[in-house]
Amino acid sequence: MKKLFFSLLLLLGVFGTLNAKTITADYKVDFGIIGEIGVAKAKLTQDGKNYVIDVELESTGIAKTLSGNRKEHHISKGHFENGVMVADLYQIIKSHGRITINKVYRINHKKKIVTKKYKEWKKDKLVSEENSTMDYYSKNDLLTLYFNLNEIIKDKTKSKKYILLAVGAEKQHGEVEIVIPNQNELKEFKEMLGENKDVWYARAIIHQSIFSSDKGELLLRIGNDGITQNAVLKDLIFFGDIRAKRL
Repeated sequence: MKKLFFSLLLLLGVFGTLNAKTITADYKVDFGIIGEIGVAKAKLTQDGKNYVIDVELESTGIAKTLSGNRKEHHISKGHFENGVMVADLYQIIKSHGRITINKVYRINHKKKIVTKKYKEWKKDKLVSEENSTMDYYSKNDLLTLYFNLNEIIKDKTKSKKYILLAVGAEKQHGEVEIVIPNQNELKEFKEMLGENKDVWYARAIIHQSIFSSDKGELLLRIGNDGITQNAVLKDLIFFGDIRAKRL
């Protein structure tokens, strides 16, 4: 349960087009008969030259108790190149119980280097601090990657697997796998996510230990406006499927 909210970010990146100065989207996450277990709020602010993406995630209900009041705050800051977001800084702040973790990734595009500063506090006392350099480079972090999918994936009706790099995806050494389903697979997507006009579907492969297999699946239904409408996080250990819906 603790790692659910990190995975949830994958569906939050695709919540708007780049025409407006400020775009917001709120989601709630449900698990079966238990009901709501989390909420997420996302906001994009941009002026045509620079942008800030701000995503806050918070456990609710029984999940709040089980996770020690788990909260996450993800921030991406960067600039635009030819209308596409390019990340310069990606920050992740996590807290549960009396533990707080802060990660800051800085991307040097000239040297093509990504550095990471890690700090951890317990009971307001700094207990760990580490500086490191990632073994990969990308212009995208986990948030900007999904904003840029409309540019990356030109034909959203053609079945294809994309291996993309994103800063913050440490479990898979920066790699994020996105799959556009074929016609046979679309039946499952429509049954689980619903069918609507002017939408397209995608599967994100997540490598995290919350899944009952080594690869978890996040199924997405995305509007042609770039806004994720529904998502299903499949096969979590002890929990089954978890569903997210835009409010």
